[in-house]
Amino acid sequence: MNPNVDGLTAAQQDRATGAMVGMAVGNALGNGYAFEPPPDPDRVKMRVGGLGPYGAGEWADDMDMALPLLEMLAVGTDLATDAGQDAVAARWAQWFSTAKDVAPIVTKVLSAYDPAVGAESLRREARQYQGPDTTSPAGNASLMRTTPLTLGYLHDPDQLTAVSQLYSGLTHGSPQAAQACALWNLAQRNAILYGRFDLSAGLPWLPEASQSGWEQLITRAEIGLPQDFALHNGLVTHLIQTVWSAINNVDDDGPEHFERTLRLVISAGGDTGTAGAIAGGLLGARWGVSAIPLQWRRQVHGWPGIGDIDVVRLVWQVLHRQPWPALFGEDPGDVPVIQHPVDPGVYLGGAAGLRPLPAGVDTIMSLHPLGSDQMPVPGVASTSHINVWLIDSSQPDDNPNLGLVADQAVRMLADLRGEGSTVYLHGLDGRSSAPFIAALYGARVGRVTALEVLDAIAESAPTIAPNPVFTAYLRTV
Repeated sequence: MNPNVDGLTAAQQDRATGAMVGMAVGNALGNGYAFEPPPDPDRVKMRVGGLGPYGAGEWADDMDMALPLLEMLAVGTDLATDAGQDAVAARWAQWFSTAKDVAPIVTKVLSAYDPAVGAESLRREARQYQGPDTTSPAGNASLMRTTPLTLGYLHDPDQLTAVSQLYSGLTHGSPQAAQACALWNLAQRNAILYGRFDLSAGLPWLPEASQSGWEQLITRAEIGLPQDFALHNGLVTHLIQTVWSAINNVDDDGPEHFERTLRLVISAGGDTGTAGAIAGGLLGARWGVSAIPLQWRRQVHGWPGIGDIDVVRLVWQVLHRQPWPALFGEDPGDVPVIQHPVDPGVYLGGAAGLRPLPAGVDTIMSLHPLGSDQMPVPGVASTSHINVWLIDSSQPDDNPNLGLVADQAVRMLADLRGEGSTVYLHGLDGRSSAPFIAALYGARVGRVTALEVLDAIAESAPTIAPNPVFTAYLRTV
């Protein structure tokens, strides 16, 4: 999470991570409502359902097919090469053999997979079912999985355009489907790098003869409502219009736009799993993983048996171009693990306090990433390990969504305690981020100010020192 990795600031890394986590969350959230009567947006939640035997919070084939792209990028594979395409095709075939649900065209194509021929066997089959010489309209199943390519080719729009269309062609021979993938990935790139929504930003990279048609589609989406397009959003053009209309119909004056828009997209109906996936991918690219509700992140999971923290790690490896580390930073371990002065069911400290965990602790809230050698002992269930995106930095721009992050962390901590959990709240060394959130939590549940809670914490841990940005925030609440 360090600033300026691969030329990216901390806020840009937040947004890059948000693109993938947002896709996972949106896919899982929409999965339970696919092709059902449109729900009330305020009642949208993670639930059992979908087109297969999915559990609450489980993503569908959209994210399943995206993960092999992300996995290959995380180990340094150039997906533009024949070898990269063959590796992805083989991984898709492996998934396909046990998949809970697969889009119809993808089923036809993957059924023709030949290990001896590799990716080309898919491409040949794709041209027969949805190619430039067929009458079949462009479906949405190549767009549903395309987000990882944005991260792999973030700094090269020409290459991003080419590889987006290349991977669309593995299952969809339609040029319109390929152009949709490029357009969406270029919009995600624009959102990650510049922090704004602009679907038209990718038009110059499309064939000149196609640009006016896409401009008209974008304009109609901007003046329409999501439900105007949702009925037929199994088509790639209508899917884009459903999501783009929702983005433009919700005030984007803050990071809460992520949640409000995703709810609106799913309440429009139709193919809500795929609509949620591509909406979450673009919304996350704009607002960051720090804007995604922690309760949704806590629940999200899916093939191949992973969850939120694993997706974050894969993105980190793509951006840093190295394996996930054994250790994050150096934790001197000289800040003691203490009980919260207002709520003794909450402990706070640094990463060193995780091994071993304080007696009785069954839930962890991490305010800093953990290396593989810093994970808790004993371990806890994935839904009992909450990972908050909070940068311990004195630069305000490193935490563009600080107010929302702090509020969500405090609410989650209160929810965990309401469930009867005993929680260990930690940062890297326990000096800054942990007392910051602990002070806000104490003010929420006790009749004291945040600064008074901080003073009480300092009595037991005199070396605590929240950074100036955190301290200034505490003075405002």
